[in-house]
Amino acid sequence: MKHRYLPTTEQDRKEMLEAIGVESVDELFADIPEKVRFQGEYNIKKAKTETALVKELTILANKNADFKTYTNFLGAGVYDHYIPSIVDHVISRSEFYTAYTPYQPEISQGELQAIFEFQSMICELTGMDVANSSMYDGGTALAEAATLAAGHTRKKKVLISEAVHPESKAVVESYCKGQNIEVVTIPSHEGITDLSALDTMMDGETAAVIVQYPNFYGRVEDLLKVEEITHREKSLFVVSSNPMSLGVLTPPGQLGADIVVGDAQVFGIPASYGGPHCGYFAVTKALTRKVPGRLVGETVDEEGRRGYVLTLQAREQHIRRDKATSNICSNQALNALAASVAMTALGKHGVKEMAVQNLQKAHYAKQACKKAGIEVVYEGASFNEFVIKLPLEVKEVNRKLLEKGIIGGYDLGRDDHELSGHMLVAVTEIRTKEEIDTFVEEVGAIIA
Repeated sequence: MKHRYLPTTEQDRKEMLEAIGVESVDELFADIPEKVRFQGEYNIKKAKTETALVKELTILANKNADFKTYTNFLGAGVYDHYIPSIVDHVISRSEFYTAYTPYQPEISQGELQAIFEFQSMICELTGMDVANSSMYDGGTALAEAATLAAGHTRKKKVLISEAVHPESKAVVESYCKGQNIEVVTIPSHEGITDLSALDTMMDGETAAVIVQYPNFYGRVEDLLKVEEITHREKSLFVVSSNPMSLGVLTPPGQLGADIVVGDAQVFGIPASYGGPHCGYFAVTKALTRKVPGRLVGETVDEEGRRGYVLTLQAREQHIRRDKATSNICSNQALNALAASVAMTALGKHGVKEMAVQNLQKAHYAKQACKKAGIEVVYEGASFNEFVIKLPLEVKEVNRKLLEKGIIGGYDLGRDDHELSGHMLVAVTEIRTKEEIDTFVEEVGAIIA
């Protein structure tokens, strides 16, 4: 029988105890006072056979509301997008899913080239000069951008828009607290960064201004105006951006951004209950040596053949800890590969087509809500998310939608009590006209 784990038999225990020179498990723990040892039985179910356990877990798993059997309108940072079938075929190859960090270039050329392609495509999407070989996720990438800005400018304050994803803001605050960097929130107005407030808050002590594009509410920020205010005080302009949106929106690099970060989950990475993800980090050439993590560079060997190597590694495990740009960042090689395969399969025209569909379908859903008498707030340019206001609690509406086979939008009241009754609705290219119409119809019926 093939075991999915290695069972420990009584004979195994006996041989292990003999090898270390004790006769029993009690003797093994003799140095631990008996009064602090756990003497009872654990309050857990009795062990089952593998067959019975698999059956029980399958029944439990089938209770989940997944994207295959439910229509999904939940986004807020994790999205239901089309994933080309070739993605799983490539990342399932053993040479890729076992290669975490390719330190030996002579045997890791495939992995290194894949990461190099990821960097190149991120640069093309964002309009930036240099991108690293990925990071944990968009939130930690944004936090690394804040600390990079503080270190580069030697200033100890960052301004972050209220319209940035609240979870990403929390990560930024956690990172900055340890480095004594002050984090100040720029208020938003009508779901977008308040530029007049930003103008007033800017001073010579500001290391960076951070905005999201499109922002947490799906609205498109005016990056040109933010850039003008930011660079007036020689601060760094940091933009957190959904890379899918850059198939149709002007890249932040063309609008004066110094650092562009985000999450590549939208390309080839399933939602998977919220992770794992793949953050990206792109900068101008001037900040190349400040980039956290590692870069893959293209070079030639002694025979003139093209090859790839890890270069400019600025982690503490590569250089002196006090010289490191980051002590806890890491790459997501397999997910970066998935994103690379997805972007390659789609091509630049495919990425643009997907982005346009997100734009158009969300606009259609927004107009359909208005016609049905559902209040849409925050008028103006938006990407694939928008906010509706409901007369009932969002969790109650979502519960009733779930009974109809629909996963509703995100409850904004979870993060801001003033937005109680507001739902953030995500509409991607996956959604059909019929599904959108059904969603609007059901929400209308619930709140009627």
